[in-house]
Amino acid sequence: MIECEGLVKIYKSDDLEVVALQGLNLNVQDGEMMAIIGNSGSGKSTLLNILGGLDRPSAGSVKVGPWDLLKITDDQLVEYKRDTVGFIWQNNARNLLPYLSAIENVEMPMMLSGRLDRAYAKQLLEWVGLKERMHNKLHQLSGGEQQRVAMAISLSNRPKLVLADEPTGSVDSRTSDLIMDIFRRLNRELGITIVIVTHDLSLAGKVDRVVAIRDGLTSTEFIKRNPNLDAAEAAVNNPIGNVHEEYVVVDRVGRLQIPKAYLTALQITDKASMEFDGERIIITPPKSLEG
Repeated sequence: MIECEGLVKIYKSDDLEVVALQGLNLNVQDGEMMAIIGNSGSGKSTLLNILGGLDRPSAGSVKVGPWDLLKITDDQLVEYKRDTVGFIWQNNARNLLPYLSAIENVEMPMMLSGRLDRAYAKQLLEWVGLKERMHNKLHQLSGGEQQRVAMAISLSNRPKLVLADEPTGSVDSRTSDLIMDIFRRLNRELGITIVIVTHDLSLAGKVDRVVAIRDGLTSTEFIKRNPNLDAAEAAVNNPIGNVHEEYVVVDRVGRLQIPKAYLTALQITDKASMEFDGERIIITPPKSLEG
C-alpha cells in the first residue's frame, strides 16, 4: 500500500532550510495496521502530511497504491485525497463542522464528491458506537464521541488507507482504549490499511508493527512477537518491549541507525569500530575512547 524510498522533504523560508525528512524508507503492506513513533521534530508528522496529500515531497520516491505522490498532478491529488485516503486529526476542530449533527458531518464528504449514501453514513456511526447519538449536534457530544465521529468521517468515501495523527491525544485512557478497539475492528473487518502517528507507547503497543523515526530517517522497527497475542496484556510501563521484538532497519545501501541509547552507553559520537566474527557484526568505540 505504501512504499517510500529515499524520501526527502525540505522546507525553505528566506535564507533558512530545514530538512524534515532525510532519505526515509518505509513500506506498509495492504491491510496492515501499524504505528509510527518519534520525538517532536523527528519528521513523523511531515511523513503523514505527505502520505495524506497535504504536502509535496522534495525528492525520493513515495507511492500509495497506484499513485506516485512525487509526480502526481494537482487534479490527480484532489482525486487521491477524495477516494484513496482518509485523515483523522488530533484536534477535533479540524475534523468536524460544529453547526452540523454527527450524521451530517459524516455525509458532508459524500456530498462534496457527489456520492451521498445516508444508509452507509448511519452504518459508519453504528460501527463506532454512536447509533443513538447520530442526530446530536457536536456540543452535545463528549470529546471521545467527537473523535469517533471523526473516525466515521474518515471512512465516509470508502478509502483504502486511513491516516491518524495522535488520534487519542486529547481523550482519557478508557476512551483511548475504545478508539483503538474500533481501529482494530475496522482493520480486520474492512481490510483498511491504518497508519497511526503517536508518541504514546501504550497505544503503539496495541498494533502489530511500530516504526520509530529519528532525525527524518527510520531508525528501528518493533514487530509483534506473537501475532495472536493481545497487546493489552503488555505491562503498562513497557508496552512495546513486552510484546514486540526490536529490529534495526537497514536500507538498500546498507545504512542503519543505531539506537541512541546504545551509542550513549558506549560513548560513540562520530566514529565507531566494526568487525565481523563470522556470525555477528560487532560495533565498538574507537580505540582512543576505550577505557
